[in-house]
Amino acid sequence: MKKIFFGLLVGACAGIIDVVPMLIQKLSWDANISAFSTWVIIGFFIATNDLKINGIVKGLLISFLIIIPVTIIIGWKEPVVLLPILIMTTILGSLCGFMTEKLVRQKT
Repeated sequence: MKKIFFGLLVGACAGIIDVVPMLIQKLSWDANISAFSTWVIIGFFIATNDLKINGIVKGLLISFLIIIPVTIIIGWKEPVVLLPILIMTTILGSLCGFMTEKLVRQKT
């Protein structure tokens, strides 16, 4: 249960970090809610899977696997905006993996 809590917490923090620039750009609320909920889900999956790999690599792998459908939809119409999405996914995915691994290991 602690794993799930920490995964959701780390995912929510990543979601907030991802949404702040989107709010500044005045993007639509559906985009903001979608981005936030995606990071919460990513945090959940990072915390609850049993892949025996480094937390950073796990975070990158899971975040990129989850974001593939979104990048196809967005990239089809606006390929230029994929660069910031991929940069944020790399940064936040690795941070989620690192922090989740650190918190779960520290508390168990």
